[in-house]
Amino acid sequence: MKLFYTDVFVLPLPTGHRFPMEKYARLRERLRASGDFAEGDLQTPVAATAEQLCRAHDPAYVARVCAGELSAAEIRRIGFPWSPEMVERSRRSAGATIAACRAALHEGCAVNLAGGTHHAHAAHGEGFCVFNDSAVAARVLQAEGMVQRVAVIDLDVHQGNGTASICAGDADIFTFSMHAARNYPFRKTRSDLDIELPDGTGDAAYLQQLAPALRRVFALARPELVIYLAGADPYLDDRLGRLALSFDGLAARDEMVLAACRQRAVPVAISMAGGYARDIADTVSIHCRTVRTARQVFNPPLG
Repeated sequence: MKLFYTDVFVLPLPTGHRFPMEKYARLRERLRASGDFAEGDLQTPVAATAEQLCRAHDPAYVARVCAGELSAAEIRRIGFPWSPEMVERSRRSAGATIAACRAALHEGCAVNLAGGTHHAHAAHGEGFCVFNDSAVAARVLQAEGMVQRVAVIDLDVHQGNGTASICAGDADIFTFSMHAARNYPFRKTRSDLDIELPDGTGDAAYLQQLAPALRRVFALARPELVIYLAGADPYLDDRLGRLALSFDGLAARDEMVLAACRQRAVPVAISMAGGYARDIADTVSIHCRTVRTARQVFNPPLG
C-alpha cells in the first residue's frame, strides 16, 4: 500500500503557532519503524500543477497564491504566513492526494499522510487550508478519464465547507460530512449529505449514525472512487474538537468506512485531515492506527 508524504517540505511557522506541523514527520517515522511497510511504499509526491489546481480553484486565486500576492486579509483567513515553502507544501499536499487516488485505483487503497484541506474554497483559503486536495484530485482523475463518480467521505470534526462549495451542483462528486454541529466553520455550506452531532457525542452514538449514512452514500453516489478524510480531531482530548471518541471508537470508525469500500470493491484514497490533541503523541497514534487499519482491510488488495 502506497503512502505519500510531504513533511520533508518544512513550512516555517511562528513560535507558538496552533497548527501542529510536527505530527506529519512523527507519523511517517512511526510508520517506517513499524516494519509494516517496505521502503518503496513511502513516496514523495510531485507537486500539483497550476492546471490541475485550476480544475477546482479560480485561476486568479491560484496565481496570487503562487506569486505571493495574497492580501493581508486573505493570509489571516488561511492562518499561515505566506512563504515559498507554504506554496510548495500546499501544492505537494494536493499532489499527494492525486497520487493516492491513482494508486488506489490500482491497489485498492492508498494514503496521503497529510491532506484533508477541506476548508479551501474555489477563490480563497481558510482554516489552515490553501488548496482543496480532495476537490482537486477528484476533478483531475475525472479529467483524465480514470473515474466519473467520486464520493468524498469527510469525518473530520469540522464540516467540509470548502469541498461542499466547490462541488455544489456537481452530480458526479458526492460530498458527505459528519461533524460537530457547534464547531468551526460557524457558517456551514450544505454538502450532499450532512450529519451534525451534538457536543460530547461518544463512540456508540457516533457509530450508530455513521453506519446508515454510509449505506446512503454508496446508494446515492454509486462511486467509482472514495476519498476518505480520516480526521483525528473527533478524539475526546482534541483541543479543537467538541466530540468524545476514544482511540477504539476512531479505529472502529475507520474500519467501518474502509470495510464498506472493500465490500463494494470501491478503491479508497485516505487523507489524514485534522488532529490537534493536547498530547501530539495521541494525534500521531490515531493517524498511525488509521493507516494500519487500511493495510489490514485491503490486504490482499482488490482483485
